[in-house]
Amino acid sequence: MSNSDEASSPAVDQPWWLGIAIIGIGLFWIYGATLLPQTAAYAKVGPGMFVTLAGLGLVFFGAILLVQIARGERFEAQEGEDVAADKPTSWPALMIAVAAGLVPLYTMQRFGFVPTAMLVFALTARAFGSVRLPFDLVVGLLIALMSWYGFTALGVGLGPAAKLPSLLDLLPSLKPF
Repeated sequence: MSNSDEASSPAVDQPWWLGIAIIGIGLFWIYGATLLPQTAAYAKVGPGMFVTLAGLGLVFFGAILLVQIARGERFEAQEGEDVAADKPTSWPALMIAVAAGLVPLYTMQRFGFVPTAMLVFALTARAFGSVRLPFDLVVGLLIALMSWYGFTALGVGLGPAAKLPSLLDLLPSLKPF
């Protein structure tokens, strides 16, 4: 069998599951979008519209991936910019990034949008190697304030910009039954 025959025939070990999974996720997003309003009175575009578009994009690109797999496209790891493939995973950096993703679950309602976004930015910057915590907090504060004021000006409520928590907010196990 020649090299051209190998490239044109689909390999048994091709990642068909990946294309199917991407289409499945897209269909799930489209289904979820049916539970949201597609239009709004003030902006003509509702929150469901963006979820629908994202779902349609996932279905479209999943289908393209399946076509590429059917044509025999080979999927191999590619070199990345500033990536050292021979180095092991930095587990501390990964855990800091995961913590940055989990922070809003605890802090958004207790402290408000701005402190939450500021902390998420600083943790994400740290996960990418920054060691300037005060600078990262200030940059995060500026981005959070601009975002909060920008969305508020558009009529989109992100909750309070910031709020002082009570002792019960800080220690949820002390809340009465």
